[in-house]
Amino acid sequence: MTTDMIDPLVEPPAAPPSADRAADKSLSKWTLYTRRFMRNKPAVGGVVVLLVLVLFSTLGPVLSPYAVDSMDFLALSQPPSAAHWFGTNGAGNDTYTQTAIGLQRSLMIAITVSVGTTILSALVGTAAAYFGGWFERIALLVIHFMMVVPTFLLLSIISNDSGGVWWVIAFVMIFVSWFFPARIIWTMTLSLREREYVQASRYMGVRGLRIVTRHLIPNIGSLLVINFTLGIVAAVTTETGLSFIGFGVKIPDVSLGSLIGEGSSSITSSPWLFYFPALVLTLLTVSMALIADGLRDALDPTSAAGGRA
Repeated sequence: MTTDMIDPLVEPPAAPPSADRAADKSLSKWTLYTRRFMRNKPAVGGVVVLLVLVLFSTLGPVLSPYAVDSMDFLALSQPPSAAHWFGTNGAGNDTYTQTAIGLQRSLMIAITVSVGTTILSALVGTAAAYFGGWFERIALLVIHFMMVVPTFLLLSIISNDSGGVWWVIAFVMIFVSWFFPARIIWTMTLSLREREYVQASRYMGVRGLRIVTRHLIPNIGSLLVINFTLGIVAAVTTETGLSFIGFGVKIPDVSLGSLIGEGSSSITSSPWLFYFPALVLTLLTVSMALIADGLRDALDPTSAAGGRA
């Protein structure tokens, strides 16, 4: 009687290609997005820089021996040294502490504005496209009217009466910033509202608001993510411009814009007061722009920049 012997030195046959394809299909879409994003080296570098800036804004004031409003009368307008890492201003305030607090305040304003703008524009844009009729006409009338208004001038006039309170400035920025992304979202939703899943939900008796929030908005999630990221950049630059000309955050509070505005007046005599906040602002905007580019390439299936998953 003979038996079949398996040679242990012989490698087993490789799995058919269909098994690899099945394994790839089992991956979640977020895993695929993450793989594509991680292949974008500039975007990954932007994430690293952003994390360093966030740590600096949160741990910087804790590690500093000086409070944001403390004054060292023995070190007025002193350049960077071991005692004051970023130097001091004319009142003896530590520039390192003020830069960390200013970055923290600018990030709080930017994230608040970007979240509010993204939510408001998504709701108005998708609802206008889905419901149509009088609601769409009124929404587009408001959007088109706001698009021709000089928003920075309007923002300056309104924020001038805010007293420099950061959350009031943030809500004013949301009020004048939501209509541009809402117009884009409305255009995209015009094609989505005729899809089969929307029509099926409508025939099943699902309410319109639920269709908007459960079907339309999630299907433009990639656009909303990119709008949110770019919205942070836009909010930071807008807040910086307002604070630079004196319509934004005011003393005793500080932001990157107010610090840059203060430092610009003494850039020849005390250049560190301008260059350190300006460097932090540049790193923040560049890192967010790189992250937005990486997200756009990772979430766009037609983009070849992210490579194959």
